[in-house]
Amino acid sequence: MAPRKTILRALAGETLPTPPVWMMRQAGRYLPEYRATRAQAGDFLSLCYNPELAAEVTLQPIRRYGFDAAILFADILLLPQALGADLWFVTGEGPRLSTITSQADFDKLGPVDDIHETLNPIYETVRILRRELPAGTTLIGFAGAPWTVATYMIAGRGTPDQGPAHALKNENRAVFEALMDRITEGTIDYLSKQIEAGAEVVKIFDSWAGSLKDDDFRKYALEPARAITAALKAKHPGIPVIGFPREAGDGYIGFAKATGVDCVALDNSVSADWAAQHVQIDGCVQGNLASSHMVTGGQALVDETKAIVKAFSGGPHIFNLGHGITPDADPDNVQRMIDAVRDT
Repeated sequence: MAPRKTILRALAGETLPTPPVWMMRQAGRYLPEYRATRAQAGDFLSLCYNPELAAEVTLQPIRRYGFDAAILFADILLLPQALGADLWFVTGEGPRLSTITSQADFDKLGPVDDIHETLNPIYETVRILRRELPAGTTLIGFAGAPWTVATYMIAGRGTPDQGPAHALKNENRAVFEALMDRITEGTIDYLSKQIEAGAEVVKIFDSWAGSLKDDDFRKYALEPARAITAALKAKHPGIPVIGFPREAGDGYIGFAKATGVDCVALDNSVSADWAAQHVQIDGCVQGNLASSHMVTGGQALVDETKAIVKAFSGGPHIFNLGHGITPDADPDNVQRMIDAVRDT
């Protein structure tokens, strides 16, 4: 019997008359109710580690918009923190971490077996959500892909070109690959615990995959995604996995076959028509409206939404943005997008 929830049906390869819809960063600063809850928590990390409040902000966009999925409210950098990295957030600038640039730095990290003491509140958030979400709403867990997480751990912050990570990869391959292996192992354990707590789908965010080229893309984007997916499916048969190698370009072609993921999420640097021809032929795709439409709205938002739905109508598709919604988005535009998807 086919799964009844629409996103699970799409992930299983079913072409639906209306694609299910959710939105990256749908729990976020564009919503006044989120801002109020974050103020109550005190700061971003306190919000992530407070299961009741993290569940509340996850539920807010479901109550407001009726999305087909909720994605766990957390952050990809909680895993590095659980591995022993120092993590803090600078207001207006983003995350900061202690850096891994040498064997001595790497040796300070803890074993993967110890991560759950830090991450147990995240699993509790998942359990709360599984109890409180509407019956038809799919719960998505997630983690950062090893390359993307490594770029932050090596540089200590986000960088425009991931230069520090590329430098370590080229100059001290042994430390770089040891770090990648540790993150990969930790990601498998972290996602597995999310699944055990009630996540029905997991997504691997490789936000900086586009800076990996040729053989590096194969070794440090494709191979970790394949290893994580294979391990999760061995331990949790039937669990769907979404991969998001952002800005991979031609690397999107064959990504599902090479990694075993059930769905490839697409950024908006590729067109829906191109992706339907080259990526959707292998299974479900997710995406890929430019998040700028959530700011500008208007008829262009409606027209582009309908064009994407039409382009992907010949195969399994989950409607989403090509990247996360931004804090300056108009909440009314989100409803316009959903209406355009469901009225197509």
